[in-house]
Amino acid sequence: MTLFRNVDILDGDGWRRGVDITVDDGRIADIRDSMAIPGARVISPGLVDLQVNGGGGLMLGDCRTPEDIGQIVLAHRRLGTTHILPTLISDSFAATARVIELLAKARLSVPGLSGLHLEGPHLAIPGAHDPGLLRPMNAEDLALYLKAKTRLGTLMITLAPEQVSLEQISTLAEAGVIVALGHGACTYDDAIAAFEAGARMATHLFNAMSGLHHRAPGLAGAALDRAEAFGLIADGHHLHDAGLRLAARARPDAVLLVSDAMAVAGTGAKGFALNGRQITRKGGQLTLSDGTLAGADTSLLHCALYLAKVLDVPPVETLPYAFDAPWRLLTGSPNRIAEGDAAAFFIGDRNGLTLFDLDTLHHVALPEHIVRPDD
Repeated sequence: MTLFRNVDILDGDGWRRGVDITVDDGRIADIRDSMAIPGARVISPGLVDLQVNGGGGLMLGDCRTPEDIGQIVLAHRRLGTTHILPTLISDSFAATARVIELLAKARLSVPGLSGLHLEGPHLAIPGAHDPGLLRPMNAEDLALYLKAKTRLGTLMITLAPEQVSLEQISTLAEAGVIVALGHGACTYDDAIAAFEAGARMATHLFNAMSGLHHRAPGLAGAALDRAEAFGLIADGHHLHDAGLRLAARARPDAVLLVSDAMAVAGTGAKGFALNGRQITRKGGQLTLSDGTLAGADTSLLHCALYLAKVLDVPPVETLPYAFDAPWRLLTGSPNRIAEGDAAAFFIGDRNGLTLFDLDTLHHVALPEHIVRPDD
């Protein structure tokens, strides 16, 4: 049994100050008001990443067993992310069906596995995706996705409005699929129509989408205007710092941090292959041979800390973008620390940040500090 005495909880409900938390057998057994002298520690939930292409040396498309999936999940858990939505980059129908089947098995034995994110293949702007795999959505695809939603519980699909019909978007949304717009060259009006049909999110805002022009706001403008949420990759490479500030200040209610992490996450590898193309890791970036960014060489925790630096605020103000905003999109509820939950949460003080995971203290970050706000 472990007791955390007189800590402040920061979760999806906001602040709860001066409580004692008892952990027993890997779960939170009790939370109650503390009688101790005020301390200086903050506890918050582990992070939730909705765009994880790989980690621990594997891409999702490389996985063949539940153990492979567990390898990706563990790599990110060690980096502070306790729940992930593994993401399949555009692939064939057969490969997509195989991954769905594998995840349906893995979710029974891999904790922290939250469903599936299909980024493609119904995209218009390839970015790092294989252009030869991009295509419109057909009836067979739609049937596969509806079945996957039933089997996996949570399914997110990133698609370009010009590659699908509004009816297909509505059908997916009505079935509970989280439809995200991305990799699209569409007009503002077409994107707005897609949001009105049921799309809820924009994938990695500003990247691989029609940009914001004062007379043609594009997909980026539509996302800022109407999206329930939009992902930001705050790694210092995908977006200029000013772009991060503009998005966060314009729609703080919609910000949702993602890592867009690849196979190298949690490893010392210098590169990897994606659909037969070599990805090089150098200087904090992952690139194709032509210099195109291919995912991110970062963790979700790093993104939260980097955004805090860019906004010049304490990390306690940006951590909710990485633990609460994504959780709310998935579940419709705040990400709370509550009795009965698995004991996996952050402990922050002036000495750094630690992940408490199943009675094991695992240090995940030193450079930035989690401190109490003045209010």
